Amino acid sequence: MKKMLMCAAMALSLGAGILEAKPKVAILATGGTIAGSIDSSIATTGYTAGVLGVDTLIKAVPQIQDLAVISGDQIANIDSKDMTNEIWLKLAKEVNRLLKSDVDGVVITHGTDTMEETAYFLNLTVKSDKPVVLVGAMRPSTAISADGPKNLYNAVALAANPQAKNKGVMVAMNDRIQSARGVVKTHSLNVNAFSSPDMGDMGYIVDGKVFFYNTNTKLHTKKSPFDVSKLKELPKVDILYSYANDGSGVAAKALFENGTKGIVVAGTGAGSIHDYQKDVLKELLKKGLNVAVSSRVVAGRVAVSDTDAKLGFIDTGDMSPQKARVLLMLALTKTNDPKKIQEYFLKY
Repeated sequence: MKKMLMCAAMALSLGAGILEAKPKVAILATGGTIAGSIDSSIATTGYTAGVLGVDTLIKAVPQIQDLAVISGDQIANIDSKDMTNEIWLKLAKEVNRLLKSDVDGVVITHGTDTMEETAYFLNLTVKSDKPVVLVGAMRPSTAISADGPKNLYNAVALAANPQAKNKGVMVAMNDRIQSARGVVKTHSLNVNAFSSPDMGDMGYIVDGKVFFYNTNTKLHTKKSPFDVSKLKELPKVDILYSYANDGSGVAAKALFENGTKGIVVAGTGAGSIHDYQKDVLKELLKKGLNVAVSSRVVAGRVAVSDTDAKLGFIDTGDMSPQKARVLLMLALTKTNDPKKIQEYFLKY
């Protein structure tokens, strides 16, 4: 009888342990405003980004320990305007390594200037269905209205939530959940700086509770063909802007002569390109340059004509110039054929 009671007690203890087991969330820090500081509690501009380390960020929000077992690592500590391909590759490889282990989700603290680009890069290079969430802040840690702590809490809540699996890489800012494919920074200073003009929000977070009401229908993560595990560099791709009396054809020629493999044009309207630039691009297409057509307009699709498509101009659909650059770089690791690259833009 005594032995049976002991066994029963052990079973209950084991069951309680299983019920109380928390998900494991790794926080990878790259710097940005969320880690920024200035000698003023009023100032929300003029600060230095990437001052605080990951341990300080974690200690500032002790409530995240209630959500998950937290670990942290410093990948970089930069202002995100200075993001590089080298850091992207390092980050993608580390995320993939972590998600192959018993880690249930990854949160990446990041500056907001290039957050959407990093999110989309990871959306195409992470090989796991586990959640990956990027988060940042619009105001530095020293501001009385700092938004970083709540954003970080929400990001951990999202990464720890089982519903967040198979959603692709996400961005958690200002209580809103955005897909890496759709998110765009649409305000330079406001805390409500991110939205998805064409795809809409994926959901929202209220006091740590996650609500999804939209999905990303584009292929991503495990269904993406791009493998960066052995890459040490990425093909050089640049962006050129089209405008009245556009003279950037000269820039296109110079970039090509200095090793650029692809150019994304931020065209006017539905992707139209001034003849001054387009004439140069047509000649460069014949020499092997890949040209993707996007738009400087915030929302809506581009419309590449059949004639231009036959010349080799690539239609980026509703993708912003900065995200089109990311996909074109990765596509060029697989092929130089504009028709095959066009297929990538249709799928991802």
